[in-house]
Amino acid sequence: MPLPDLDDLIAEVDRTCATAHRPGGQEQPDWLALLTTAAGLAGQLQALADDLVEDYVEHCRMHGVSWTDIGGALGVTRQAVQQRFHAPHKRYGPDTMTEELRAAMVHVKQAAVAHRNNYIGTEHLLWGLTAEANSATRLLETSGVAARDVHRGVGTRLSLGASQAAERIAWTPYSRKAIALAEARAARRDRERIDCEDLLVGLAGIGRGVAAAVLTEAGFEPDDLQ
Repeated sequence: MPLPDLDDLIAEVDRTCATAHRPGGQEQPDWLALLTTAAGLAGQLQALADDLVEDYVEHCRMHGVSWTDIGGALGVTRQAVQQRFHAPHKRYGPDTMTEELRAAMVHVKQAAVAHRNNYIGTEHLLWGLTAEANSATRLLETSGVAARDVHRGVGTRLSLGASQAAERIAWTPYSRKAIALAEARAARRDRERIDCEDLLVGLAGIGRGVAAAVLTEAGFEPDDLQ
């Protein structure tokens, strides 16, 4: 996969900056507005790069790699890499989920194992949520989106990997963000447990990843994305 070209990024800034070109035919564009847009784009790229590195750091730790070796791979000290990545991620056990969501999670892991993937991505979560009838599929149908079409669509995005490990499969950063959004949504509704529809909205709410792309293509636009 080729990396973004600088000229392409500059063109994207010029295209997306609404006030780049001042009215009245003035020769000079609004350079400060362009800088602001460029900084925003750079921040998005940096966040994406950070998520990529964090994902592989977590896999290294799960498979016994020392902080010293991880720091060496990243060109920093053990102390520096620990400070950046050592904060534990919140774990969501079965007691935090409704019965429907627990059933969906069985399908989620089955999808990852069957495709020999060593991670739980948003595509696995969406596939599991739409594997059988639950509050997520009902929300899709209420929104005018056929759950079976979403299930079929995300199924085409599940790629075959080479992993043989099935006991401990790490969640990707986007998947963790999605379930954190789901937890927040459930809390706002005074529910003690996360439901399938909460996770569905969480997947749409992060706006990135395979699941969000499939849901957008299907026309799923829930009113509450936070």
